[in-house]
Amino acid sequence: MKTQKTVLILIVAGLFGFGCSKQNEMQVSADQAAFDQASEGTWQELFSDSCTGDWTQQWFLDGEVGKVTTGSEGMTLTAGPEFLNDAHHMVLWTKESFEGDLKIEYDYTRLDSETNCVNILYIQATGSGEGPYVEDIAEWSELRRVPAMRMYFDHMNLYHISYAAFPNDEDRTQYIRARRYMPNATGLEGSDLEPDYFPEGLFETGVPHKITVIKRDREILMRIQNSEQDYYCHMTNPKLPTVLEGRIGLRHMFTRSARYKNFKISTAP
Repeated sequence: MKTQKTVLILIVAGLFGFGCSKQNEMQVSADQAAFDQASEGTWQELFSDSCTGDWTQQWFLDGEVGKVTTGSEGMTLTAGPEFLNDAHHMVLWTKESFEGDLKIEYDYTRLDSETNCVNILYIQATGSGEGPYVEDIAEWSELRRVPAMRMYFDHMNLYHISYAAFPNDEDRTQYIRARRYMPNATGLEGSDLEPDYFPEGLFETGVPHKITVIKRDREILMRIQNSEQDYYCHMTNPKLPTVLEGRIGLRHMFTRSARYKNFKISTAP
């Protein structure tokens, strides 16, 4: 649980554009300790993809404009080039569904230099169960040929992490934010999990990063590593229903492109 002082620091940083990659020592220690504790034990690997072969064996795609290509360097996701055109979003889903607490690991390299939009990791997505939006999201993928954001936050249960938002500059500050989608509610309102993070020095174009995310009950823990730093996040869900099972997804909003490699999903011991 973060102190009020820590939360205030994060709010001020977000308002005035001060980066928080050099988090205060107390927060860094707490976030790292929480991540290390959650990582303990023997995790059982359930899913593994080097991302260098036929991606259709283990994944399926929402959207008709975005492209997926693979090669020796990994799997490249390239959303459509038109900003504000919902048809140019894309989401790549695992064919397999996963239950319980999970560890998700992958190598990520940003390929674009855009100053808008985000990449999103979707964790354990299922449909709302109302109308055509049945629990198995693969059964209504036709409704997501245009993968507008509202089709997801209005009709799915899942955890969401947005990251690699845009470069830090004088006008905008990069952020990492987690959400819990609540179908048939009020859109994204009230879906935030606290706190937000405002890193510096992460996700520069062409720089490889190792991302590890642990979903544990009501917690989302994240470690992002590059050659210069290790960055930790710890977001909590104290009030909204938990997320228990579902597919893992990679969303690229319009204009965004990145490469993935060595994608692994493990379950808790």
